[in-house]
Amino acid sequence: MPTRKTLVAALLYGLALGGANTAFGAGLDAEGRAALEAARAGTMEKLVVHPEARKPMDGSFYTPDGNARDFGDYEGQVVVVNFWATWCPPCRKEMPGFDELAGLYAGDERVAVITVAHQRDRMDRIEDFLDDLGAEHLTKFQDQRGEVGRQAGILGLPVTLILDPEGYEIARITGDAVWDGPEAQAVIDALLARFFPEG
Repeated sequence: MPTRKTLVAALLYGLALGGANTAFGAGLDAEGRAALEAARAGTMEKLVVHPEARKPMDGSFYTPDGNARDFGDYEGQVVVVNFWATWCPPCRKEMPGFDELAGLYAGDERVAVITVAHQRDRMDRIEDFLDDLGAEHLTKFQDQRGEVGRQAGILGLPVTLILDPEGYEIARITGDAVWDGPEAQAVIDALLARFFPEG
């Protein structure tokens, strides 16, 4: 029996084919890119909107118990993924705001806000930092083998990517940003309006 996630993805794909959402599965069209550019303000002005979507990444990242995950697990959702490390001061600075953002969209099945720690970080340090922070909504994922970071071209930290519901990278921010303010919410809501026009 198909899962709810599969049914949602199939429905959205059908809408895209029917012309209701021409951007779905291929990043953003010119109108969608313009809408996303217009939503940028504050630290979100650092958001680089790609002229063409970048192909989905197929590398794995890992849970604390060693289970592999990948971006295919989030098919049908707009994904905001933050690459960070415990030894990176700007990463530590923005992490509380990222936890707030994840909490804000925790009940919205159209959005996934996830964090993936750098491969050189130890899992016990990742867990200790997030526990000490009191993070309630952040994922404890690690790019254990560096597969995802290499594919994404991550050269410094933090970096936050925004993926469309088919896993294509449509935008990114290099460096820390304010994630718990109205500017970040405006960016995500602009994407939701684009990819999920029926709300």
